[in-house]
Amino acid sequence: MNVSNPEKPNLATRLINGEVAALARAISVVERDTPNAINVLRAIRPHLGHAVVVGFTGPPGAGKSTLVNAVVAELRTRDKTVGVVAVDPSSPITGGAVLGDRIRMAEHTMDAGVFIRSLASRGALGGLSAAAAQVADLMDAAGRDVVILETVGAGQSEVEMARIADVRIVIAAPGLGDDIQAIKAGILEIADILVVNKADQPLASQTKRQLEAMLSLRAPAEHPVPVLSTDAIARTGITDLADSIETVAARNERRDDRSALAGRSRHLLAQAVAKAAESYVLESRSQAVEAIILSVQEAQIGLSDAAKQVLNTIHKELDD
Repeated sequence: MNVSNPEKPNLATRLINGEVAALARAISVVERDTPNAINVLRAIRPHLGHAVVVGFTGPPGAGKSTLVNAVVAELRTRDKTVGVVAVDPSSPITGGAVLGDRIRMAEHTMDAGVFIRSLASRGALGGLSAAAAQVADLMDAAGRDVVILETVGAGQSEVEMARIADVRIVIAAPGLGDDIQAIKAGILEIADILVVNKADQPLASQTKRQLEAMLSLRAPAEHPVPVLSTDAIARTGITDLADSIETVAARNERRDDRSALAGRSRHLLAQAVAKAAESYVLESRSQAVEAIILSVQEAQIGLSDAAKQVLNTIHKELDD
C-alpha cells in the first residue's frame, strides 16, 4: 500500500495561505526538482493568475538591480506585496548564484511584504533559468501582487523574458554602445516600456532620443512604447515607471491575455525537457542510439530523421 508523504499537500497549502517559510521551501523543492516538486506545482495550478509579472532586462551595466530595488520600494508605498526572482550568473565552481541582487536589495530584508529569491542562470542563454517561470508561479500562488523577474542580461537572442512577463521593461544606460546595439538587434520589439537609467549622466538625453528615433522606425503600434528616464540611486523617475507598469498591466488584463493564464512556463519548461533529453542521448550507451549517430556522421540520414529515430529508440528502450 502506498503511503502519501504528508509534507506534499501541506507544503502547497501553507504556501497558498501565504506562509513565507513555505514559499521559500517550495522554491527550493522546485529548483532542485525533488520528488515533491510535481506535487506542489500541481496543487498551485488553480491559484495562478493573480500576480502581475514584470520582467526587467537589459545589458550588464544598465543598473537593473538598483532600478528593481527602487521600483520595489515604490510598489510598497502603494501597498503592493512583491516577489523578486533575480537570475544571477552561475558560479563556475559551485553552479550557485552569485547573489549580487540580494546585496543591492538589502533594504527590503526586514519587510514581510517583499520576498527576494536569487536563482543561478545555470547557463541559460535566454537570461532566465529553467526554474524561473515555476518560481514566478509559486510567488503568484503565494499571493504576491507583483512578481518581478530580473534577467542576467540582454543580447541578440535573449528574449525569453518576453514569453513569461505580463509587463516587459528594457533598460538602457547612457554611453554604452553595446547597449544600443543589443536593442537594435531585436530586444526593442519585446518592450512595453523602455527606460534610460542613470539619467544624471551627460549622454542620457542623447540615448533617450536614439531610442525614440528607433521606435519611430517601427510599424505604428496600438499603444506607443514610452521611453522613460530614471535615476535609480536618486530615486527620480520611479513614480512614472511604476505608473506605466500599472497602465500596461491594466491594459493587458482588459484584453484578457495575461501570460499567467496562458501558461507562462511552457517555453522554458520545453527547453528544460529538451536539455534533459540531450543529456540522456549524450550519456546513453545504447547501441541503437550510437548506430543512428554513426549514420548521421556517415551522411546516410539527416538530422531531422535522426532526431525522430533517436526519440523512437529511447521510447522503446524506456518501455522495455
